[in-house]
Amino acid sequence: MKIKNRITDLFKIEYPIIQAGMVWVSGYKLATAVSNCGGLGLIGSGSMKPELLREHIQKAKSKTTKPFGVNIPLLRGDAEELIKVVIEEKVKIVFTSAGHPGKYIDILKRNDIKVVHVVPSVKYAKKAEEVGCDAIVGEGYEAGGHNGFDEITTFCLIPALVESVKIPVIAAGGIATGAQIAAAFALGAEGVQIGTRFAATTESSAHENYKQKIVEAQDNGTIIGFRKIGLVRMLKNNFALRAIEAENSCADEKKLREIWGEKRERLGIFEGDIEEGALEAGQSAGLIKNILPVEEVFQRLIIEFDQTIKKMSSLI
Repeated sequence: MKIKNRITDLFKIEYPIIQAGMVWVSGYKLATAVSNCGGLGLIGSGSMKPELLREHIQKAKSKTTKPFGVNIPLLRGDAEELIKVVIEEKVKIVFTSAGHPGKYIDILKRNDIKVVHVVPSVKYAKKAEEVGCDAIVGEGYEAGGHNGFDEITTFCLIPALVESVKIPVIAAGGIATGAQIAAAFALGAEGVQIGTRFAATTESSAHENYKQKIVEAQDNGTIIGFRKIGLVRMLKNNFALRAIEAENSCADEKKLREIWGEKRERLGIFEGDIEEGALEAGQSAGLIKNILPVEEVFQRLIIEFDQTIKKMSSLI
């Protein structure tokens, strides 16, 4: 994989492979492992208080000299404080999600920070471009965690985004192999963001029970729930199936919020309760067969990508 494009230039990285900033998964160990392989690692601040984020950034600086970034979900009440920490610690790459980046774009740009926003549709991609984002992540319906209401799959979303905006598009949602990276590039993406495959690595901060649950998942191992209060893709377990049963019985928003409760993601992903926690994961879980070090995952992605390109070339 010898690719030089707008994404590798934007982030000063060797490979246009970005690790998603996942809650309870993406600490400094995972982020720096990916960055040290030549990709872009992201610290996931969605499960961190500002001072914990500062600690992870400082530890990341001690583990790598290569670029890394921070993912900030803008729906958090303390998003402004998280951004303040990023600025103070001189992190130069921020991925935003779950909100409108326009509120913070000026202060981020004044501090020479590259801003990338995660979008589920063309409508939000155009808004991100209009306010000055440097790139977008097009996240398809296959992705784990909170999902777009329009339910657009990656295979349809990426070419639509490429056609609609001038800034670079990074493909996300259901990507776990080098062949899928090649497919994303064929659709016009200039980079990929990978979550679940990196969640099931030795450097991931997630609980081993959660990682093993990913490995055990089949092609139909995930399910979408909580449509009335914000779509969530998660691995099937007692909690997820109970939520689906409630939805099928016409539970209202209040009831669904009661079922969700508090700290469900922490319970499942970080504490390892595989039956009552929310085990957020993408459909790519069905393609993941082992828990590996990041370096080995990265090597496999590159080899698979190169093999796929050669195979496709031989068909022409």
